[in-house]
Amino acid sequence: MAGSQGSWTGGALTAGSLWKPKYAARAVFHPAWIPQSVDPTVEQLKKIRLIAGTVAAIGVYTFVEGGFAFDEMLENMLTASVVLLLITPLTVGIMLFVWRRRGSVSGLKPSLFNSLKLLLLFVGTIVLTVVLLQSAGGAGFFILVLGPAVLWLIGFVARGAWHVGANFFGTAGVHRCLPPLLAAVTSWLMALPDLLTGDLHGLSLGMGVLFILGAPLTVTGIALLEMRRLEQRYGIRLAAHPATHPHLAPPPPPMPPNAPPAPPYLPPQGNPYGPGTGQPYHPGNPYGPGAGQPYPHGNPYGPPAGNPYNQGNPYGH
Repeated sequence: MAGSQGSWTGGALTAGSLWKPKYAARAVFHPAWIPQSVDPTVEQLKKIRLIAGTVAAIGVYTFVEGGFAFDEMLENMLTASVVLLLITPLTVGIMLFVWRRRGSVSGLKPSLFNSLKLLLLFVGTIVLTVVLLQSAGGAGFFILVLGPAVLWLIGFVARGAWHVGANFFGTAGVHRCLPPLLAAVTSWLMALPDLLTGDLHGLSLGMGVLFILGAPLTVTGIALLEMRRLEQRYGIRLAAHPATHPHLAPPPPPMPPNAPPAPPYLPPQGNPYGPGTGQPYHPGNPYGPGAGQPYPHGNPYGPPAGNPYNQGNPYGH
């Protein structure tokens, strides 16, 4: 965020940014351990899926039913929290069972624990916000105290919903296909009560079907597009074990700055015992005579250079 470096630096929450709900929500609900999107197109699909998911969670029929139904929106927020709290661990547990057949899932525990913490924190924040909103009307004098806190929480939850809707509690750190899968499952469970009861909330049949089925159908279609693109471009499939995905493997350690590239292995060249490029012992044949006579008076084991007796035969004349 180039325009707000004074209060937001490197994704860290500072004292100055604490009072701004959007910065606090980003620091809490989009921490650094959540992996970035692998493709810009997938990121755009996430935004469209998020909008459709918001419609499913809040219920657009509250706006067309003859006015904004604030109490019903609060009720839908609590329902969405319960659905998230139940269906997210259940769906992830089913996928863990599938992946376990193809390899160990013990290495996924840190990412699963981080995602669970985000889920519990988000659901707890929603419940707290709804409780404060419901009690603020009859708070009397305390509305002066509760009012700013409630307004801050509304902004915090709204911005947090945007982040967790896109990354779905950081489950992309477990498997890249988990966020679209969870979004599709959650949107259908949000619409399921209305589908089973036939409650169209005062809308005509056509409008009711449009608003009840439109959101989950849109979320599911976009989720399928996300997973299809991940499979076609990056080889990431939902049923495949996360360890088989190269994009989830940790990157290699960076090279030190200005370090020359390592040369390929070559056998040592030259004399391994000392300088020189010729005979490692001495020039010439190591077992024959050298370049010069090593004994100053001739060979001590051979015949003398001259006859020691006389110039002729020592036994003849």
